Formats: sequence, C-alpha cells, structure tokens
Amino acid sequence: MYKLLRNILFWFDAEPVHYFSMNFLKLLCEIPFVRKTIKDSYTPKNIPVSAFGLQFKNPVGLGAGFDKNAKYLNELEALGFGFVEIGTVTPLAQEGNEKPRLFRLPQDKALINRMGFNNDGAELIAYRLKKWREKYSSLIIGGNIGKNKSTPNEQAWKDYEISFLKLYDWVDYFVVNVSSPNTPGLRELQQKDSLKKILTHLQNLRSTQQKQKPILLKISPDLLDEEVDDIIELALEINLDGLIVANTTTNRDEIKTTDYKLQIAGAGGLSGMPLNTTSTQLLKYISSKPNNKIPIIASGGIFAGEDAVEKFNAGATLVQVWTGFIYEGPSIVKNICRIIT
Repeated sequence: MYKLLRNILFWFDAEPVHYFSMNFLKLLCEIPFVRKTIKDSYTPKNIPVSAFGLQFKNPVGLGAGFDKNAKYLNELEALGFGFVEIGTVTPLAQEGNEKPRLFRLPQDKALINRMGFNNDGAELIAYRLKKWREKYSSLIIGGNIGKNKSTPNEQAWKDYEISFLKLYDWVDYFVVNVSSPNTPGLRELQQKDSLKKILTHLQNLRSTQQKQKPILLKISPDLLDEEVDDIIELALEINLDGLIVANTTTNRDEIKTTDYKLQIAGAGGLSGMPLNTTSTQLLKYISSKPNNKIPIIASGGIFAGEDAVEKFNAGATLVQVWTGFIYEGPSIVKNICRIIT
C-alpha cells in the first residue's frame, strides 16, 4: 500500500510533499481514535536500550532534519520511534538555501539535500517543545544544534551556546552538528582545536545545570583517518557522551543515477543506501580503537532490520533512520524491531 502511495508522492517535488504528508498525518492524529489506531498498527513491542544515561523504549530513532522545528513529535511517536532528533536548530531563524534543495534518487534509494539549516530559530522551537512537554513526556527528544550561516567560525561557539541554553530544559540529549556539507565552512569546525573549544564550552555550561544532559557529536563520513583519530582522541580526553556516525556525504562514487540527473540535483549531502557501506566501515573503524567505549548512534543507509543488525554488529548502540523512512514508509520502525529482537 505504501509503495503505491510513495510512487504517487514521488511525482511531486520532494520538499513540499514532505510537509504535505506530515501535515496530513498531523490532521489524522488530532482524532484520538485514529491516532490510537495508527499507534497500535506501527508501534513495536518495547526493546529497552540504555545509552548515555537514558532509557530508550527501542533502539530505532529518527535523525535530525526530518522534524527540524519540533512540529510533528506527537505523530512521530505514534509511528513507534524510540527517539526523535529535532533540528538542526540555530540561534536565529533562517530560510536556508534557495529552493529546490531536496532531490530524490530512486534508482539508488537516496536523497540529495542542501537545505542549509532552515529552521524557526532556537527561541520559537524551545517554546514549541515546552508546550509539547506539558502534554507528553514519554518520547526521548534530541536537540541537534548548529551555527547560523552568517556567523563566522571563530564566533561559532557562541551560537552553540545560545541554542544549547534555550533548548536545555526541553530536550533529553544534545547533538553538536559541525559536519553538514550545506553550510559554508562548517566542516572546518571538525578540526580538533575548534571542536574542543565548542564541546568543552558546552560541557562547562552543562556543569552549571541541575541535570546533566548528554552531549554527542555528529561526524562526517568524508573525514580522513587521521581526522577521525583526532576526534576519537578528543572524545576520550573530554569524556564525550557519544558520537553519531555519520552525516551525509559529498561523495558520489557509489551511485547509479545518471550524470544528467545528478547535475539537476547539484551540490549537497547524499544520504540513503549508497552511504550504508561507508558509514558501517567508519563505525567499525571507530569501534575497533583501543579503550574506546564511546556509545555510538549509527546513521546512514538503514532501510531494514538487516541493516540495523549490521550496524549493531559493527559497534552501534542505537540507530537512526531518515532516508529509509521516506522509501520504506511508516512501518520501518516496526519492521526493524521485528528483526533485531
């Protein structure tokens, strides 16, 4: 049924269809018995997982970028996700890059996006989360934070501070995003010195809070081995709570889509099935390092239970889907959990 619906939706531009679909689901979930029917249909049985001090009802989450502005948490919970990561959130609202900026590559089960951190800004998103928390509390929410496009890299730590403090009371963990390829210069912040300044500053801010919330780092799959080694060394040095492996890639080597279609899509981060092998190899590389016990959320090319099992065997504690959700539909969490139990 979903495959037919997906084929119809794929006739239209990706970004408007995304919002149309989620707004329609939101409308349905406003009817209590319909939401209950959806939840009963798509929520898997609990598979409890403990990671960085949090208890997840199951290990399958939704990656950042899908619900950037925390508008669809009630609906995503009904689809069975064990956790949802909102954002990327920047201090000030920004429109992001020029449209169109999201493209499907069906032949590869992939997406290319150059969204550019379009979001409503930390203050409004924090308010939205607060209102949601007043009604619900069972879903674990991650806050993915980044810098505004206009902020120079030497001042980036201030942007991360603003969003961190604005969201602190309303999310369960944080993800520092310095690995998106769609904000000019952002990936330069993955260098060890820049990264240490941002992460230790956030840890110092956290120490002043009543509750200590986990801070994770999302890394690029395009890093050189020595750059990955630097990040692992830093993560161990500062006792970082976790890593997300990995963000989208600028590499196009593993795709079958024609050059003509790629030229239409243009620049941006590639996600989906072509990232599966790369992300798993990176996950194995990080997990194999001596004395490395950093919990890892695996992201990249997860479409089915077998993909998730592969990530767990490579060292992941939790997994995130995004592109797989688009291609496989609302049953993806239940289908994955059925295999991993």
